[in-house]
Amino acid sequence: MAIDLTNRLDVVRKSLNCSTCRLQRSSIGQFLTSAKIARFMASLFQHERGSVRILDAGAGTGVLFAACVEAYVSGKQRPLLIDVVAYENDQKLLPYLKETMSRCESTCNRAGISFQGEIRAEDFVAAAIAETEANLFAVQGERFTHAILNPPYKKINSQTPTRRLLDASGIGVSNLYAAFVWLAARMLRPGGEMVAITPRSFCNGPYFRRFRVRFLDMMSLRSIHVFESRNKAFGDDNVLQENVIYHAVREQRKPEHVIVTSSAGLDFHKSRSRSVPYDHVVLPGDRDAFIHLVLDDTDDRVMERMGAFGTSLVKLGFDVSTGRVVDFRVREYLQSLPEDGTLPLIHPCHFDAGFVSWPVQSTKKPNAIIASVRTRDLMVQAGYYVLTKRFSAKEEPRRVVAAIYDPSRIEAPFVGFENHLNYFHAKGKGLAANLAKGLALYLNSSLFDQYFRLFSGHTQVNATDLRKMRYPTREQLLRLGAHVRDRMPDQETVDEILEKECNSDG
Repeated sequence: MAIDLTNRLDVVRKSLNCSTCRLQRSSIGQFLTSAKIARFMASLFQHERGSVRILDAGAGTGVLFAACVEAYVSGKQRPLLIDVVAYENDQKLLPYLKETMSRCESTCNRAGISFQGEIRAEDFVAAAIAETEANLFAVQGERFTHAILNPPYKKINSQTPTRRLLDASGIGVSNLYAAFVWLAARMLRPGGEMVAITPRSFCNGPYFRRFRVRFLDMMSLRSIHVFESRNKAFGDDNVLQENVIYHAVREQRKPEHVIVTSSAGLDFHKSRSRSVPYDHVVLPGDRDAFIHLVLDDTDDRVMERMGAFGTSLVKLGFDVSTGRVVDFRVREYLQSLPEDGTLPLIHPCHFDAGFVSWPVQSTKKPNAIIASVRTRDLMVQAGYYVLTKRFSAKEEPRRVVAAIYDPSRIEAPFVGFENHLNYFHAKGKGLAANLAKGLALYLNSSLFDQYFRLFSGHTQVNATDLRKMRYPTREQLLRLGAHVRDRMPDQETVDEILEKECNSDG
C-alpha cells in the first residue's frame, strides 16, 4: 500500500516557512520538522503493540504522528488501534493539523486499523501539569504508549505564568523544550517510549541539571542521533543549532549500552552507528548527570587518554569563577586607556600567544577601570591567573581558549576580569607561576578541547563545565609548565607535550 502522508506535509512546511516571518517563528520557538526527520524519528520506536496511544505535543502540522501512522500501516505487525492526541495552540496551523488527522484516519481505515484522533488547541504545559498532577494514579489506558516531540525552543522568562506554574510543580527548567520533554515523560505509561528532537544544550551545564537528573531517573536512554553539522536539522529556518534525536523508554532499569549514531545531514541511511557502554555516556557517580556523546573511535581514544588525568580542581585547591566586571553596570568607571587611579581590565581581546597582552591600543574595549569604592569588590589581587574565553564564535576551531595573566608583565596591585572570561584561582588569589603555566598548556591542548566537546554542544564555556573536567596532578602541571616560557608553544607542540604526559608513568 503506497502511503504519502509526510511528503505532502513537507510541501506545506516549505510553504509556511516561505510565507511566515522567521523572526515571528523564532519568537515562539517554532521550527517545523521535515519529512525525512519525522520518518527517521518514527523508525526509532521498537516495541510492537496491539494498540498504540501517541502523544504529539507541539504538533505543528502533524508530520510527526503522521510519520508514526505511516510506519505502523506499512509494518508487518499492524496494531489494531491507533489513538493520537495532538497539542497545538497556534491557530494558523490548526487547519493543516485537522487535515493531517483526517488523512491519517482515512489511511488507517483503508488498512483495517481503528483510528481515533483528538486535537487539543490549548497550552500543553498547563494542560499536562493539570492532567498529571490530578491524575497521578490514572489507569494505564489513559496514559500514552508513545510520545514523539519536536517541542518549541524558547527560553522561559522567570516572570511569566508558565514559569511560575512549572516552578510550583517542581519542574525547574529554563527552556520550553525541556518542560515539554519532562511533562511528556510523566504522561507515558510504564514501558512507554519517547522520541524527541531538541537542542543538544541539555546534555551539560547547570541550567538543565534538574531536567537531566529527573529525565534519566524516569527514562532509560536507548539511542542518541547527532547531527555533525549545525545547519542541517532545520536548514530551511537558517538555524545554527546543535540538535540531537533521542529514544528513551519509561523505566528505571538502565541498558548496558546506548546506540549512538551520527550523520552529516538528513541522509540517515548513511549514518554511522556504534554501541557505547552506558557508563561512558553517563559517568557513574556524576551527580550532575552530564551526557557524553562518544561518536567514533577517535572519541574512544580521547576518553582513554583522559584516563591519565584524574584529578579534580578541588583536589588541586583550585577553583574557577566567572569574571566579575559587567561592562554596562559600571560604564561610568571604564577608561579606554590606563591613567593614574585606574586598574587593568582584561577582556578576551587581550589574549596573545597564550598570555595576556595589556593594554591594547587598537581595541574598542576599555583597557582600564577606575579604582573606587564602587569597583573594589570587582577586583582580584594581582597574581598568576589562568583565563578562558566564555564564548567562542561558531566558526572557531577551538571551544576552549586559555591565557595566562602574568603579574610581572603588568604593574598593578589589583586587576579586573570582564564577564566574558572565566578565571582559575586558588581561594580567590593567584596560582603558583609554574602551576598556572602548566594549567594553561593543558587547557589549550586538543585533547582537552575534544573531551570538552563530548558533552558540550554549545559555544559557551561556563565555569560549571570547567569544574566537571579532569585535570593533571600538581606534579603533572609542574612538568607541563616547564615547557611554557615567554609564549605558549604552537598547537602541534602543545599536543606533543601532552601526548608524552599521557604515556608517561609519572
